[in-house]
Order: sequence, then C-alpha cells, then structure tokens
Amino acid sequence: MPRSLQHRRLARAAALCAATALALTAGGTVGSASAAEPTWTESGTSYVDSLTGSQGLASRADGSLLHRGLASIPLSLRIAGWSHVGDPDIARGYTFDAYQGGDSATKKMYAVTAPDGKRTTYEHALDQGELLNNSFASVSPDGQWLVSGEWGAMGRLQVFPTPVLNPSAPAPGTNLPQAGQISLDRPVRNVQGCDFTDATHLLCSSDDTTKEVLEVALDRPLDGNPVTGHVSSLFAIPQRSICSGSFEAEGIDYDATRGALRVEVVPPSPCLVTTAVITYTKK
Repeated sequence: MPRSLQHRRLARAAALCAATALALTAGGTVGSASAAEPTWTESGTSYVDSLTGSQGLASRADGSLLHRGLASIPLSLRIAGWSHVGDPDIARGYTFDAYQGGDSATKKMYAVTAPDGKRTTYEHALDQGELLNNSFASVSPDGQWLVSGEWGAMGRLQVFPTPVLNPSAPAPGTNLPQAGQISLDRPVRNVQGCDFTDATHLLCSSDDTTKEVLEVALDRPLDGNPVTGHVSSLFAIPQRSICSGSFEAEGIDYDATRGALRVEVVPPSPCLVTTAVITYTKK
C-alpha cells in the first residue's frame, strides 16, 4: 500500500474513533456505533425494596410497575412448596408469574392472576433433561405463547401455550406441555428475564460474568413450532454502588407503549437491601 494512502486511511480511522468516543461521552448511548442503527440511552435510575422487588418487574397499561421479590410469594403458594418467583409479565391485563420449588422439585409452575385478582395455577412436569429452574415468564405480543428460561448455560428458551389466552392451553390441574422451543445459535448464561419488543425480538438480562442485555432475534414469530433465535450482545448493565463486591443482574421489562426499557441490578452486600431499576429509551 502506498505510504501516503496508508496515512490518509489511518487519519480517517482516527477521526472516526474520536467522533464515536465523543458521541458516547456526550449522549450516554449504548449499543451499535453505527449512526443508522438505533441505540439505547440511559435515562434514569430508581430504587425498590429488594424483598419485594429484586426478582423482576412488569409494566402495567397505565405505566405503573409491578415488582416481584421473595416477599411477593403468597403464603398459600409458599406452603405448597413454591419458594422462588421469577421475572413476571403482564399481557391483556393478566399477570404471569414463574415459580419454582426446591432442589428436588419435579415440576415448575405458572400463576396467572386475572384483572379481578383471581389467581389460577398451571403446573408443568419436568421433561427429560429439563432443569427445575423457572427464571421468568414472557408472553408474546399476540398473547399466544409463554417463553421461559432455565439456568446456567442454555442453548434454548422454553415455549408453552399461554394459559388462559391460548385456546390450546390445558385447563388448570392438567399438565402444561411445552410447545416448539427457541433454539439459540449460541449459548447464553444465567438469563434472569426476557421481554418481547416485537413479535420476533426479545431483550434478555444475563447474569453472566459480564452483566449484559442480550437480544434474541427469531426467524419468525412464535407459532408453536421450533424456531431459531439469533443471539447478540447489546450493552453491559451498569454496576454502580458504594458497596464493593458482586452485583446480580435480575429482571427486565419493555414498555412498548412508552418505549421504555428497564433492567434491574442488585448491588453487593450490605447495599443489596435496595435494587436499582435502570431505565433506557431508544434513540
């Protein structure tokens, strides 16, 4: 390569890097550096009591937030052995909660709370090779499919017919079967929550070594048959606290009406009594 041409290319590259750095510093945006692609901009942080809000959150139609934590588990469900509640979702006015039991559990459970407050439970007997973990519940935009995740390294997301909303879902008291799974094109670790942004895209919070928000792009909208999900990393979740130690990424919610993305992160002890809820908007 001629030396003068090489210098010109290096100068252009340096200018591009400087412009990108300036944009990130000024705007606080995260995501792709391409000007043609939208980015997520951090717009605020709020805090909730970890006992009632550290496991997840979901946005209601009026814009208010529903939170879930250890203290959110109703006594009747706790007595029945359901000791962990995951990241919830709200669809068509119904609240969907993901529950799991102890280490010897052979089932997981989804609780559906109607707009009038009546709660109905749906159990799923673990299939061959299925983990007992039930980290989250996320309902597809058409209301027909309920997506969940396990724990550790996962190459799939689980899909069920949405109780109450999908006519093919069984009645309470009978086993809730899996439908066609989402096969991921690369493994993910410790996914704490996912939420749909549209019929073919989910955003997920990962509590891997690098706490981050992932995007899963589906080949097509869910229809009860197997589908492939293409995984990409969007941005790291901030870890800010006066306490030092390990943070834990938790639930995630996308409010489609207001275009707001919220991600939860629990700080290290002793600051873990409050959970940070970080809000992003798309630019």
